[in-house]
Amino acid sequence: MARRDTTDPSVTWPRYVADRADRCRDPALRAFYAAGLPNPATPIADVEMVALDFETSGLDVHDHAIVSVGLVPFTLGRIRPAAGRYWVVRPPRPLDERSIRFHRITHAEVARAPDLEAILDELLSQLAGKIVVVHYRGIERPFLDAAVLARRGERCLFPVIDTMQLEAQFVRRGGWSRLRRFFGSPAASIRLGDCRARYGLPTYSAHHAKLDALATAELLQAQIARHYSPDTPIGELWT
Repeated sequence: MARRDTTDPSVTWPRYVADRADRCRDPALRAFYAAGLPNPATPIADVEMVALDFETSGLDVHDHAIVSVGLVPFTLGRIRPAAGRYWVVRPPRPLDERSIRFHRITHAEVARAPDLEAILDELLSQLAGKIVVVHYRGIERPFLDAAVLARRGERCLFPVIDTMQLEAQFVRRGGWSRLRRFFGSPAASIRLGDCRARYGLPTYSAHHAKLDALATAELLQAQIARHYSPDTPIGELWT
């Protein structure tokens, strides 16, 4: 019998999540994993999703930490900002001035804010059973995993749909992209605001975690409408 390709995310993610549901010691993490994943063949139109965004004190998961969390639940047909959440949390080390200029969260705000531990159970419950959507998977998944590992001693890993990765496939491949590189033109930007502009979506203030989550949800809806189909299997989109 041929072995299944365990490098295929549609194979490995459901297996991993089911295994963690059996092995987790922490109750909140166990409930998070026990909520499971939709079958990879499920059309994206039938999937509950949640757009997730973090503002962090920097980009290095080993030296920096989460400063704010924003999330917005949605489906392909409806976004629910009023059901979303926003938290400012206190990082373990003081903010530097460059970080404050970037996300505009001040020393006074983080001094009054709780540690991520205080909101972690609720955050996990908001994500449980849904497909997480982010704009650049190099932030939300590794930073949350590191934060949970530091506080609960266990890993927190899950599939995501990365709107930045999807957009890169559309604008940085093909003949036009090669022609731009040949003439020395910069690659098309895949920053969140620039991606949204290509679909005629409105401009929002950047680097507010809940607004960026809302912007990511709208971007995914536009990407699916232009490049995919409501019947696209979720396993073709997550990573």
